[in-house]
Amino acid sequence: MVRYIAGIFLALSLAACQSEAPPQVSLASQNANDTRVAKTLFGAMPSGSIQSPESLGGYARGCQAGAVQLPETGPTWQAMRLSRNRNWAQPVTVDYVQDLSRFAATQPGWEGLYIGDMSQPRGGPMLTGHRSHQTGLDIDVWMLPPKRLDLTRQEREEISSISMRRNAGAFINDKWTPQHEAVMKAAASDPRVARIFVFPGAKVAMCKSATGDRSWLRKIRPWWGHHYHFHVRLNCPAGDAGCTDQAPPPAGDGCAEAQGWVDRILNPPPPDPNAPPPSPRRELTMANLPGQCLGVLNAN
Repeated sequence: MVRYIAGIFLALSLAACQSEAPPQVSLASQNANDTRVAKTLFGAMPSGSIQSPESLGGYARGCQAGAVQLPETGPTWQAMRLSRNRNWAQPVTVDYVQDLSRFAATQPGWEGLYIGDMSQPRGGPMLTGHRSHQTGLDIDVWMLPPKRLDLTRQEREEISSISMRRNAGAFINDKWTPQHEAVMKAAASDPRVARIFVFPGAKVAMCKSATGDRSWLRKIRPWWGHHYHFHVRLNCPAGDAGCTDQAPPPAGDGCAEAQGWVDRILNPPPPDPNAPPPSPRRELTMANLPGQCLGVLNAN
């Protein structure tokens, strides 16, 4: 049924594409020599491409063909910050969000999920924010438990999630609940998931409370930020030969690694006076992306 519904939304989104003329991108230059800034081109696309769904390249250097749009509101979810137009993804991702939101709705005090950024209509680098979220396989799930799922567009622009961290991310705060852990356990237990990123204190807290099968903890990885939301990353869909998976997480539950993050937060090492200054981040150009991404931009 979920795939059937996703198929309906795919058809609707394709129809919208046909009535909406996206910005045209020149084919004059070869992709290998194309120095145009990729985020400018992908950020201008209002809708997905009329192509078979496919993730192309890596999570932080790629694009997506044939994306579908997560409906703005469903029985157990709402997409947030609609003005960003980042509720697009691969069909498997939309299916996953709907499945996880149904589980969340079974938790006391949760009506479902508030979904933050997914990807742009054709993926690619974003105008602002994330370095990843480029292939339609990344999802930000808000930590704020939804009390209602009838927020207006304006309310979704103004409402904010809540932070779960204390001591710069070394510990959880009093807003963290067993339901947060239950939702994250369900999220990580799904075989479609490659990794989940969350602040170190949350991982350590779950390591201390988890009982029984702890294999799901392996996919939950500590990372900077990620205290207003947790970030789910799916595996490349089967058959997507142009999609590049991230290396699997190291063996084990990863709890010792997370504790190391916490230790360094509480007792940061002294700065290295000989360390070179950080290099400025270079903008990705079209030449940095898979060659198929130019075709994604130019489709329909």
